[in-house]
Amino acid sequence: MGSESRGWSRESKLLAAILVGVTLMIGILIGSISSGRVAAMKGQGSPSTLAVPSPVALSSTFSSISKQLNPAVVNIATTQVVDHRRDNQAQPRRRGGNGGGNPSNPDDPFRDFFDRFFDSPNQGPSAERSLGSGVIVDEKGYILTNNHVVEQATKIQVKLNDDATLYNARVVGTDVDTDLAVIKIETGKKLAYAKLGNSDSAQVGDWVLAFGSPFGLEATVTAGIISAKDRANISNRQFQRFIQTDAAINPGNSGGPLVNMAGEVIGINTAIFTSSRGYEGVGFAMPSNAAVSVYNQLVTSGKVTRGSIGITFQEDRSSNPILMKELGVESGIVVEKVEPGSPAAKAGLKAGDVVTAVNGHSVKTGSDLVTPITVTPIGSSVHVTFVRDRKPQEINITVADRSKLFPGTAANQGEDQSGDVAPVEFGIRVEDLTPEMQRSLGEGGQKGVIVSEVEPASFGEDIGFARGDVIVEANHQAISSLSDWRAMAAKLKPGTQALFKVTRRGGLTVFLAGVIPAAEK
Repeated sequence: MGSESRGWSRESKLLAAILVGVTLMIGILIGSISSGRVAAMKGQGSPSTLAVPSPVALSSTFSSISKQLNPAVVNIATTQVVDHRRDNQAQPRRRGGNGGGNPSNPDDPFRDFFDRFFDSPNQGPSAERSLGSGVIVDEKGYILTNNHVVEQATKIQVKLNDDATLYNARVVGTDVDTDLAVIKIETGKKLAYAKLGNSDSAQVGDWVLAFGSPFGLEATVTAGIISAKDRANISNRQFQRFIQTDAAINPGNSGGPLVNMAGEVIGINTAIFTSSRGYEGVGFAMPSNAAVSVYNQLVTSGKVTRGSIGITFQEDRSSNPILMKELGVESGIVVEKVEPGSPAAKAGLKAGDVVTAVNGHSVKTGSDLVTPITVTPIGSSVHVTFVRDRKPQEINITVADRSKLFPGTAANQGEDQSGDVAPVEFGIRVEDLTPEMQRSLGEGGQKGVIVSEVEPASFGEDIGFARGDVIVEANHQAISSLSDWRAMAAKLKPGTQALFKVTRRGGLTVFLAGVIPAAEK
């Protein structure tokens, strides 16, 4: 039994040795795998260095157009001296004791009247500055921009891209009806300029770029599409029909170019629809074809002359299909008024006629009627087709100067005269005397026009006009309305004597007289 135990012990030892060897091998194997995993995990956690990739052209069209156009786009800074006594209808400085009230006196009982009717805080002249944009269209320094960018500016300065110099600019000409203006700078060198395209070729959905200085941020480019064409009723101007775009246009973009994918200017950025004063996706540009016509006239004659045949119409009324059917036409423009003595009147056109074609081209919109007439040289004729009593007729009408047929137009007077305030004449501004004003002044049923402004150092101030004066006669002719005043003012030429009868607070009747100086008209 003892020998058997010793034999078993040897086998046990051998088995134990084998087990130990196998365990060691497994341990080594496991250790190798574990160390490999750890090494791999350490490799995954280590940061890799980054490299700048090679440039890739993603939108070469946009960038190439930007490089091409930016040198021709300018920043325009204007300064305007604003006399708040004029804009807010406050009492100007007076030279003597002629009974004029002084709003600077808190005890003046007449001050409440002007504060109430004319919103007149006591402020003097101040300088207001604004920014806009423009585009160089001639290497000699001629720049297209908006009229509202430069109107009434006492100083206009232009800054070119990559040039810190501020160049003083002069106004070559302006056109209120299209809100366009041409200014010029002298740099002593040839300038980069933009090429104008044909806006008629632009289609809704086309890509466009808008250039300018929104909020004073120079050399800004935004992209969008043409959202609509021939967009009217954006303003009260007959000749403002816009390209609509969703390219971002903001304050300061006015006057900058709208550019197509050929790098051509197809519009001048002009207006936006916004409730926040910023970009809301609806912007408007004056088409380049209209801009070219205005530019050419401004640089050659300094003004824009448009043709007319002397008719008045409302486009929205002519778009009523029931009305068109009753008049016996599919489309056209209904004549609402024919100016007496106008070419249309001489040719036999009458109110109620429906113009269906001009020079053989169908008339479906007001633009279809107006555009071919306005571009026709004065003295030439247009062929007009119209329908009267459901019967088509044709006549030739000689085109006349629109400003002479409609002397109250903005193009002729430089401002819209559709309101109830007359332009400054002889250094005074007058308004209709309303019943409420009459009661406040204690004038009862007195008719006339009230003086709401007297300019300092003017003819009006020199002869003694005061704010609140009611003009009842001029050169012995009764003045009962603004129309009477305008008619009389037109007759008072420089060098002629003028006599004004006015009633003044306190029941005074005062006569003021003088010779109209040349600078006043």
